[in-house]
Amino acid sequence: MAKINKDLIPVQALLIPKPILYTGKILNWISPFLASRFGARIFLTPFKYTRPERERGMAIKSQKESIKIEKINREIVVYNYGNSAKKILLVHGWSGSGTQLSKIADQLLEKGYSTVSFDAPAHGESPGKRSTMPHFIEAIHQLEKTHGPFHGAVGHSLGGMSLLRATKFGLGIKRLVIIGTANSITKVTKDFVKNLQLSQKTGKLIKQYFDAHYGEDLNNYSGAISAESVKIPTLVVHDKNDVDVHYNAALEIMEKLEDGELLLTEKLGHRKILGDQTVIGKIINFVKE
Repeated sequence: MAKINKDLIPVQALLIPKPILYTGKILNWISPFLASRFGARIFLTPFKYTRPERERGMAIKSQKESIKIEKINREIVVYNYGNSAKKILLVHGWSGSGTQLSKIADQLLEKGYSTVSFDAPAHGESPGKRSTMPHFIEAIHQLEKTHGPFHGAVGHSLGGMSLLRATKFGLGIKRLVIIGTANSITKVTKDFVKNLQLSQKTGKLIKQYFDAHYGEDLNNYSGAISAESVKIPTLVVHDKNDVDVHYNAALEIMEKLEDGELLLTEKLGHRKILGDQTVIGKIINFVKE
């Protein structure tokens, strides 16, 4: 039997347990409304996984602490990696953890930087079952107050979108790097219901539910909308073979940035790009400029 290339399958499709897929299909057949409420719950539930071996060095060497994010009343685990006063904030993606950017962190340390990262609520070692993008953003703002200032920040996927939004609303960094970052919340929702094997009608109901719950159109959180207000130099990194987030998102974000630089790669996908030495080298040089 031919081996399945996991790089060609979206992370969500790999992580969603089969019982959840079966339940979603049944509810979708019975009632798109019920399926949308079920889907909304799953949408906010990150899937945890065993920390990969490549990240364990950073996990062991970091000074870890638990802090409370007052505005959202949630606890997160923070990783303080290195002792330099020149600090870089690292933000992981959905279902990731604070050591997800360990390869980047290692080389930043070699260049005289230290890094601060965190497990977002319900991610990694942080408690909880559900999380949202606003949780990521509030954690970023509080860490700037308690662990900053930061010279720059690097974010992957949802972490990149969260950093764009945080920068729009005052995050005081000089350099920003986003990797594999999505643009449209509507597109994110459509991709999610596709991976959960629900109908697009159900997807629209999920988006409407979130808009009503949070009291605004969540497309306001989209990458390109935030990028319009980002004035600092920003490096947009994306792979043309990313099956989780199409690289069109990078082009859409680039159009709105005042001082953007685009790095497109091939055959690295959504995850391998974080460990590619050529990509990391360009990120380090960009941060140092």
